[in-house]
Amino acid sequence: MALNRVLIANRGEIAVRIVKACFDEGIESVLALSAADRGSLGAQLADRTVVIGPAAAAESYLDVDRVVSAAKVTGCDALHPGYGFLSERPELAAACEEEGVIFIGPSAEAMRRSGDKATARALAKELNVPINEGSDVIETEAEARAIAGEIGYPVLLKASAGGGGRGMRMVEDESGMATAFAQAHGEAEAAFGDGRLFLERYVRAARHVEVQVLGDAQGNVIHLGTRDCTLQRRYQKLIEEAPAPDLPDALRNEIQDAAVRLIGALDYTGAATCEFLVDPERGSAGFLEINARLQVEHPVSEIVTGVDVVREMLRIAGGEGLSVTQEEIEIRGHAIEVRINAESPERDFAPTPGTLTTWAVPEGTDVRVDTACFPGWSVPPYYDSLLAKLIGSGPDRAAALARTRQALRHLRVEGVETTAGFALDLLEDPAVVANRVHTRWVEETFLPAWNGAAEPAEAVA
Repeated sequence: MALNRVLIANRGEIAVRIVKACFDEGIESVLALSAADRGSLGAQLADRTVVIGPAAAAESYLDVDRVVSAAKVTGCDALHPGYGFLSERPELAAACEEEGVIFIGPSAEAMRRSGDKATARALAKELNVPINEGSDVIETEAEARAIAGEIGYPVLLKASAGGGGRGMRMVEDESGMATAFAQAHGEAEAAFGDGRLFLERYVRAARHVEVQVLGDAQGNVIHLGTRDCTLQRRYQKLIEEAPAPDLPDALRNEIQDAAVRLIGALDYTGAATCEFLVDPERGSAGFLEINARLQVEHPVSEIVTGVDVVREMLRIAGGEGLSVTQEEIEIRGHAIEVRINAESPERDFAPTPGTLTTWAVPEGTDVRVDTACFPGWSVPPYYDSLLAKLIGSGPDRAAALARTRQALRHLRVEGVETTAGFALDLLEDPAVVANRVHTRWVEETFLPAWNGAAEPAEAVA
């Protein structure tokens, strides 16, 4: 059945993005918001709003009961969780199922199997999908120390129940294991309510490559090609692009095929992303995890394929099949996404909430800006600092880089500090232009030089 009214259980740019997709599909949108977001752009664009709690996320956006009750009270037949917050919590999907509300995403069971990293690794093993050398769930520091000794340092400790860099620590040698294990366990427990960890071999010059996948209730699964998310700081993505550059065709096909097989084995409906760690020296890739939700960086896949991922999610949830087949998917051109945050790079990326006195974005044929910002909006201090995603595109990577840099130079922001100027410097670095980077390159190479520059490049915001 087609959806009639959708509750959007999120905020910021992704709430606006989903409101627009609902409008395009002729679906009524209801935005669940905290008291702090009453005046947001999403609240102005949605057909209706419902306040679900105070500013504190734990009492609003992270409260399963309040979110599902909001859907029921407003007569919504479906709920879209966006990304972050409750988007990968099986409890939300299960609560929706119990209350007769369609969850726009995978079933609770599919989410449990895909969202838990240790379980997803086990599935990859069953399907003969290559995984990075590592362990199953480890219970104690002593066990972690023993496995690391077998694999060889450095290693990565990772939270089994979540991602986003939380609960993740790199351990250079045995002397650092005790502190790293305690920190990773504590952070995972605080962030996900689950302190379980597992361990992987650390690849020093790795690239982070992922595949956008869509599955429908009829059992069809397709991919929308690869994305590269190698440019990161503290395991947080800064810049993403599609398709992943400089991948040998055989390796690209192997990654894409593995992603489709993984999602196909889960009886999965909706959008998912399968992430892989590419070792350029070995010419190999190892499976990392499945993100059972919409990703922040989905726009670059949309641009190079012409497939609207969010609208596909809405149609799939309404019982329709995928609107395209794998044979109809064609990768055209290149797209690069820059995350623009209300942060001060000069002050170790400290958040900079405040009121936007000026906000002017250079949208055009080859420039897309996904945002919830407008002049006069007060950026709240309670949530993630993402202001906008600026996406430049072109017929090839060089053209996309040039257009993205041009757009960043024309972005005008006043009232809060942003990361736009830092991103421009990053995209102008010869190593980025030549794609000679790895997942630790920003922290190990770029930032020390950038912080030590006598006259840093002029910021655009």
